[in-house]
Amino acid sequence: MKNSIKYFIICVSLTIGLFSCETDFDNPNAATEDQVFSSREGIFAAAVGLQQLYSTTGVRWIVETPAITTREGGITTTFQNMIELEDGGTALPNFNSNVQGLWATMLRVVKIAEDIEANAANIDLDPGTQSGLIAHAKLFKALAIGSLAQNYEQVVVETSNDNDATFVPRNQGFQTAITLLTEAAAQISGTAPSAEFINGVTLGNIDLVNTIAAYTARYNLFAGNYDAAIAAANTVDLTSTSIFAYDTQNQNPIWARIIQNDAPNFKPRDNFGLPSEFVFDPADGRLAFYLIPLDETNQNGLPIEDVAGFFNEITEPIPVYLPDEMNLIIAEANLRLGTPNLGAATAALNEVLTDTDDPFEVNANVAAYSGANTAEALLDEVYRNRRAELLFTGMSLEDSRRFGRPEPSGASMNFAEERNRNFYPYPDLERNSNPNTPADPAI
Repeated sequence: MKNSIKYFIICVSLTIGLFSCETDFDNPNAATEDQVFSSREGIFAAAVGLQQLYSTTGVRWIVETPAITTREGGITTTFQNMIELEDGGTALPNFNSNVQGLWATMLRVVKIAEDIEANAANIDLDPGTQSGLIAHAKLFKALAIGSLAQNYEQVVVETSNDNDATFVPRNQGFQTAITLLTEAAAQISGTAPSAEFINGVTLGNIDLVNTIAAYTARYNLFAGNYDAAIAAANTVDLTSTSIFAYDTQNQNPIWARIIQNDAPNFKPRDNFGLPSEFVFDPADGRLAFYLIPLDETNQNGLPIEDVAGFFNEITEPIPVYLPDEMNLIIAEANLRLGTPNLGAATAALNEVLTDTDDPFEVNANVAAYSGANTAEALLDEVYRNRRAELLFTGMSLEDSRRFGRPEPSGASMNFAEERNRNFYPYPDLERNSNPNTPADPAI
């Protein structure tokens, strides 16, 4: 793994002053890595930089890359990286900038989080400030590893300065993320984050307790730990919200890719990119929330819409998670138990379908489920609602595989397929520096 993942650019501006840090080139005026983590100002800047890196560059790759692969979005550009993604199949190159950007950015997040956690105890900090910094770092490391595990067959969970990081199966990546989240929850349960940490890092935008619980539920579901997923989801306060906040300097990254300068790179697909067998009530509030009717197709004949929701303004906040994801997790996990609990699954699903008071106003507000009372039919309904409720949250590829949607053929430019890859190839930047890089997945 290249040493360039170490800090890339964590140049952030805080109310406590300006702070510059090391990049990939020698700069006699830049702070060294030791200097970054030897002071309160430095570690605060690193924590803010970690959060900004994930919420801007990271969210761009997390959302955009699988969206194109799963037909959740359709390209509207002639940029080669986007063409390669939509063409898909075995021809998708290892040097594709989305494949590389997603991998490298998540590993930068992992590295920064590791360094914050390792050094927070060495600085004279209020116990609540130290606790908040450690829990925050563990959370973002878990998010980065989880994002990798959703998209790559094997992942790195600990970085190495010697370019020989070990790969583990993706399910082990989810388990590592769950462990980190469990440790983060214990950290802040033992010592609550201080006002200094909240005012200096999260600015009150991220509810750590509920965010940690929500991602614990998500990754337990993905890892097949269904009882644990249900238990964690049930602890999340569905009236609480956590957001990634943006301004004109740190812009909403999906707005920047779809709307900025009236030069879109992609747009959402009709019917949330689902095939016609998945029918939506025209009154479903999520249609109007996320999509603006366009009646156009992209260059490959895929019907596209204009975007609304969390993505049509430069400073529009993006939720860190959506509350009704918890109900969808409860529904799905109950259906995947050894003995499916159809009643509990239907009740949780109906919480989503009949929702009228979502804190982010993502309200389906339609009738309760009236389909067949079977696990198979209910799983189809959960899948349909995940796509509508969780548009552009980066989970469409994970969902498509998990729900057993049709396998891709491996052929390039087969635009009728629901997804054109199962996993992404490992980027050249990793393979060329890390001898432990596995063989690419077949498709």
